Amino acid sequence: MSAAATRPGAHRTAPGTIDSARDRRLRIAVLAHVRHPVRPPFAGGMEAHTWHLVRGLAERGHDVTLFASGDSDAGVPLFATVDAHYERDLPWHLHRGSEVLDTLQRVAFERAMRHLASDGFDVIHNNTLHPLPIRMAAEAGLAMLTSLHVPPFEVLHEAVRGTVSPGLHYTVTSRRQHAVWWGDTGTAASHVVHNGIDPREWPYREYGDGSAIWAGRIDPNKGTHLAAQAARLAGVPLTIVGPMEDRHYFDQHVAPLLDERVRHAGHLRGPELAERFGRASVLLFTPLWEEPFGLVAIEAMACGLPVAAIDNGAVREIVGDAGAYAGRDDAASLAGAMDRALRVPRTRARDRVERLFGRERMLDGYERLYPVCMAGAAGRLVPVPA
Repeated sequence: MSAAATRPGAHRTAPGTIDSARDRRLRIAVLAHVRHPVRPPFAGGMEAHTWHLVRGLAERGHDVTLFASGDSDAGVPLFATVDAHYERDLPWHLHRGSEVLDTLQRVAFERAMRHLASDGFDVIHNNTLHPLPIRMAAEAGLAMLTSLHVPPFEVLHEAVRGTVSPGLHYTVTSRRQHAVWWGDTGTAASHVVHNGIDPREWPYREYGDGSAIWAGRIDPNKGTHLAAQAARLAGVPLTIVGPMEDRHYFDQHVAPLLDERVRHAGHLRGPELAERFGRASVLLFTPLWEEPFGLVAIEAMACGLPVAAIDNGAVREIVGDAGAYAGRDDAASLAGAMDRALRVPRTRARDRVERLFGRERMLDGYERLYPVCMAGAAGRLVPVPA
């Protein structure tokens, strides 16, 4: 089995073989969440992943339709599951668990799944992080590959573990997350496909200017305040890039740390962010949760940045020897990691991305799994192709 689509445990096999989707043109529906639009500048890694996924599949000759909020734009046909993304009017950190937000999502995904059940798509790639599409796909006997970009939160975990259908398969973005979701053995339907980027969009620079950068949604789980504190302790200039997802957190814990050497540059589009990455000398990566992957880390690494990281979740699996790790989730330990990371060769960071985290490698992994989902929905069980 290729490393592009792997699972730590053994998978069930049955007579017969199946070719990769690379060998045929498929009609693929990519179903996105509706919290943010799928368009640049991306609110976060989920939106970037979905955007690059649909464009990459279309470039490979597949007939791709994006199911997302109506203000999305990925250059492929769009089915608007809602008119506009909900974060604008119903911020998640204020409305999560509320009846109005739950109803909005339920109605949106029910509408999408009813359409998908009747419109003859070969396979659905589910990027919603919502339980309803999984359950409705099972009821309708559809072929669906669900990518799980988060730890096993209760409602989603119940849907994954409690819904059994031969056409349903799942990917996670790291071996760490595979163990978190399924333990050491996994299931016949669980696979690891690392996220990937196009290194050409993140150009390498040989030298940095000695400064640090932090990028992502500004939210307590992302640990922005630790990056600012560590930079101040180390006396290293820091640029913070990203949208303010939690304004209260920013005002209370980040803004007081800003000065002429620790600055917030706002929310930047991909080329602008790549330019900022290339100019800097180290990325501060500060997840304070069970980090499933860390897309921003490989984007910065592609530009040549070593990483000073809080070692949570899959961070060490992704960054590897292209960075240094804080021993504790505190600013002093992160400042020490920053000093060590600054001595890591920039070529090591770029080489790791090109070797392990390219977009084409990610797409290969998904294309190997789409026909497996289709075969299961058609009543046939086959091994994942090598």
